[in-house]
Amino acid sequence: MLNLLHGDISVTSANRKSAAITGSARKIKDNAADWHNMMLRWDRLNEDGFMAAASIVNMRRAQSDQLLLNNSSSPPPSSSPRHVGGASELQDKCLKLQEIVDKMAAVVTKMDRLMTSQRGVEDLEAFQFGAEGRKTPLFHSWSTREFGEISQVLLDSFRRELLLKQTILQEVAHTVTSDLCMVFLSCWLHQPFIPTQSRLRLEALLLETGHRPL
Repeated sequence: MLNLLHGDISVTSANRKSAAITGSARKIKDNAADWHNMMLRWDRLNEDGFMAAASIVNMRRAQSDQLLLNNSSSPPPSSSPRHVGGASELQDKCLKLQEIVDKMAAVVTKMDRLMTSQRGVEDLEAFQFGAEGRKTPLFHSWSTREFGEISQVLLDSFRRELLLKQTILQEVAHTVTSDLCMVFLSCWLHQPFIPTQSRLRLEALLLETGHRPL
């Protein structure tokens, strides 16, 4: 997956000094920085989640192999204690993955609040300038509505991806088929609902609002 994100964007550093931006433009620019930072946070959690999910898959495969071995020959005397310990460790790993998914859900909740903020800007612009909106763009070329459209597309992508993560969380520890486990891990890593176009949309948003130089 193409990763265009680098580091956190601050809305209080040099980019604030570049122009005395106020009102709707200020809010939209701040929202763009928040989108970038939240997507960066998501990517870090995605990496952590992949490692946790891979650990679960490896443990389940080891347990399945041990079960096959026990069924094909006399089980060793220590098999029962090891089985209990394995179950406890597996539970800990599942709880770790649950914590990561919960944090991802919190990120999506914050993204939803950004969308609410953007709708508020659009409503204010409609009240001030009518249904057709302002005559001159806030930044380079985009209308206020276009910022909302981009935000909605991004939000929808992350909502769908979160549902996928939650499904993988529920299923990965109960799946004994090796191929299906690999499908889960591949889906987690490559994030099919967050394609490269989503990253490009964010970059376009950052360019339009001045966070990236044209």
